[in-house]
Amino acid sequence: MAERPPAAALPVVLLPVGVDDDALDACLAGLDAGTPAGTRVWLGDDAQAGPRALAIVERWLARTPLQAHYTRRERRVGEVAHLDEMLRACADADVVVLAPDAIPAPGWLMQLEACLARDGAIATATPWCNAGESASWPRVGEVGEAPDAARIAAAAAAMPPLHPELPAAVDHAVLIRGSARRRAGGLDASSYASWYAALIDLSLRLSGLGWRNALCETAFVARGGEGGPAEGDLDALAVRWPAWHPRLATFLMDDPLQAMRAALSTRWRHAAAAPPQGELFAGVAADPGADAPLVPHDDADVLP
Repeated sequence: MAERPPAAALPVVLLPVGVDDDALDACLAGLDAGTPAGTRVWLGDDAQAGPRALAIVERWLARTPLQAHYTRRERRVGEVAHLDEMLRACADADVVVLAPDAIPAPGWLMQLEACLARDGAIATATPWCNAGESASWPRVGEVGEAPDAARIAAAAAAMPPLHPELPAAVDHAVLIRGSARRRAGGLDASSYASWYAALIDLSLRLSGLGWRNALCETAFVARGGEGGPAEGDLDALAVRWPAWHPRLATFLMDDPLQAMRAALSTRWRHAAAAPPQGELFAGVAADPGADAPLVPHDDADVLP
């Protein structure tokens, strides 16, 4: 078996805190269950969390095995501007942006990291999702029920790592290569109000520079429903990238990854609903001497 990377070498996980308390609770539980101990996680709150969410975060920080930090802005700046600040604070580090209602399956982060390591041309790696548009499983462009986490993790991990091209990264979970993101520039908060649209714009800029937006077919992250654009975002995308909407429509209609979805379904049917696959991430512990705290916003309050 290949040697697992130390937690300090894994990508930083950025989780923008949303307004759905129950989704936040489920997401944090999924992170604990499916992510190596000591992984750096940054919860960024754009002044949105209410008292119950703050209580959930405080309890989680006190018990999580992850190297977690929480920051809260005093004033809201908007989804894209806030996330751009978080990404810029991470400099050249490879970063996973996780949707606030996502539930990662076991082994998800190491599979994404392995995807990036296999091909230096990959700028973004997107895992399968039950509500992931072009990366949806079992059917493209459809929202299904979240599958059993351990079972789908085992099925995905058995897939051949081919990493085909996606039209763009999808916002349920995406690993972004830090060096590629710096070369493409930051997020365009002046043109887009949603991370959904800003990520498409970033993906297309990366593609124009010769990078790839790939599917990581060996990883799975569940979600309660698809993300979507803010008002005016689709018009802004159409003006800047007139070929985008026809390209996405063609992909969804033709589904060039149909055989790959079917292969995952076959593995899913044959995978035993076994206990959580601790072997995918067990044994990776935090290095107390390698603490690499993230840089909070200048006006942020940080929970200990």
